Parts: sequence; C-alpha cells; structure tokens
Amino acid sequence: MQKKVVTFGEVMLRLATPGYNRFIQSNSLNATFGGGEANVAVSLANYGIPTEFVTQLPKNDIAEWCLSDLRKYNVGTSHILRGGDRVGIYFLETGAVARPSKVVYDRANSAISEIKPGTIDWKEIFKDAQWFHWTGITPALSQGAADACLEAIKVANEMGVTVSCDLNFRKNLWKYGKKASDIMPALVEGCDVILGNEEDAEKVFGIKPEGFEVEHTGGEVNAAEFESVCKQLMQKFPRAKKVIITLRGSINANHNTWGGCLYSDKLYQSRRYDITHIVDRVGGGDSFMGGLIYGLITYPNDDQKALNFAVAASCLKHTVYGDFNLVKPEEVENLMGGDGSGRVVR
Repeated sequence: MQKKVVTFGEVMLRLATPGYNRFIQSNSLNATFGGGEANVAVSLANYGIPTEFVTQLPKNDIAEWCLSDLRKYNVGTSHILRGGDRVGIYFLETGAVARPSKVVYDRANSAISEIKPGTIDWKEIFKDAQWFHWTGITPALSQGAADACLEAIKVANEMGVTVSCDLNFRKNLWKYGKKASDIMPALVEGCDVILGNEEDAEKVFGIKPEGFEVEHTGGEVNAAEFESVCKQLMQKFPRAKKVIITLRGSINANHNTWGGCLYSDKLYQSRRYDITHIVDRVGGGDSFMGGLIYGLITYPNDDQKALNFAVAASCLKHTVYGDFNLVKPEEVENLMGGDGSGRVVR
C-alpha cells in the first residue's frame, strides 16, 4: 500500500461573485471551499495518492459542510481537530483584462488560528506517511499555528518523512506581531523541497534574481534568470535538495504565460504555456505543488518529467472553476504530450 501525503493548514469558505461581477454589483455569491494545503490534498487525491489533511475546525454545520466536501474528493479527514468558533472566509472578485482580481479575507480568530502546539499527535499521523506539505500561509495566521507547524516539521524530519513548503508570502496575513522573516527561516530549515514564485524569495528572505525586477514581467519571464535565486535558497537552507520557482507572466487578468524551473543537480526548465482565456487562477500555485509532489513521487529519478507534470497540471487548473484542481493524471499527461487542442472527447 502506498504511503500517504499529509498536508496541514486552513481550509476556508470561499464566497465569489458570479462571473466577472464586482462586489458592489452582486446580489449573490457562489460558495465553495479552498485553502492552500487543502487544495494540494485534493489534487493528490485526484491523482490516486492517499492524502490526509490536518486542520482545526469548529463544531458547527459549516464545518460539517466543509468536511463533507473534502471527503467527496477522497481526502482523509480523520485527524482534523475540532475546536474554535468559526470557519475562515474569503471573498473573491474575479478580474478581467486590465482589472485585477481582488480577495478580501475574513479569517481573524478562525479555528486554526487558535490551535496550540502539543495538541496534534504528529507521530501517529506520520507513521504511514511519505510526505508532509505546508505553506507560508499557516505560520502567518498565529503564533500557535506557527509553533504547531514547526512541531510537525521536526517530527517529520525525525521520522524520515520528506517535507515540502510553498513560501506563499501574504503580507496582509502577518498581523500578530511577527514578520515572515522572523518565523519562516526556522521552518524552512527543515524542508527538503522549497517552492516559491518570482516574488516570494525576495519578500521573505531578501533573495532576488540578479539584474531582474520581478514586478515588471510584461508576460515574459526567463527561467534562467532565476537560477541564482534557487542557488541562494539552497545555500541558505542546505537541507533542501530541490528548489522550484513558478514563472507567471501576467499580460492581463485573463491572459498569462505560465511555466517553471527546478534546480537540483542542475537547472531544469519547463515549456511555457500561453493561457489566453483564464477561467480561475486562484489555486494555480497549489495545483502546481500538487502536480510536483505527484511527479516527484511517481518519477523519482526524472526531475524534468516531474516539473513538466507540475506545469501542465497547473496550466489545466486555470480552466477549472474553484480552488480545487479537478483533473486526472491522464489529462495532465495528454497535455504534457502536446495535446492542447481542447477537442471534445467522445
């Protein structure tokens, strides 16, 4: 039996305006669920990898609705703690062309922000696990969440479980008196695989590509320019065996270029996808991480193929509404093989 992948973080109720409506125009909102680590767990479950999502949820009907949704996608929920008073919420207004998307958080004092170290039996959870994944969002929520995350990383390291992180810097979340640069280094030190985008490494660690301004991509992002970022991250965190950078060129809200690079023994670069009609880009980085974990597990000696799978999987996510990437491995492999025609399958 294949060992499971464990993820730890917050799952939220997502309330999105219909279509491209602005908040002020909308008299209804579409309700789904999402959150970085939950999104990764759903991706992996869709690929046939056993998964376990760990969080804390209150004892109320909204939490039961959320649990039902996760179970629908075959995500393990047996180690979810019950406590706190509320499920976090985020509101989404989807942008179009020159108008960017907008997210408004309503997650203060959510159940997971009240979690304390020592309340999760990580040794029990990791006894049949091969991989543990977390993101920089979790330690941003509270000191307790940061401490619980560090606790998990240390136990995973002791038990030989591979640890991955998505740096996922969100400046609006760090509100409990600590900065990302205060908390993140101790957590990232225990990671074997580090994922970031072209801004995360700079915002969290002050590491940036040489001679390149990340704010001005103009739709063109050259992977080779980020080799220095990967090397600097590996130098700072010597445990890391692989550093991966996602490369998004934003032409406008509906049209992005998308690719990635992976640095291990050398720099691997993916093909660049031109995504001209984005359905939903929220969860794009999480779908990349889900694809990457699957690729590294499934093709353990082929970093190029693992990277290619991650990029193709996340390219497809841009065509799927909601946070979750509801695609199967064969769909990803078809795109990897060059079939991007979108012809009807019958």
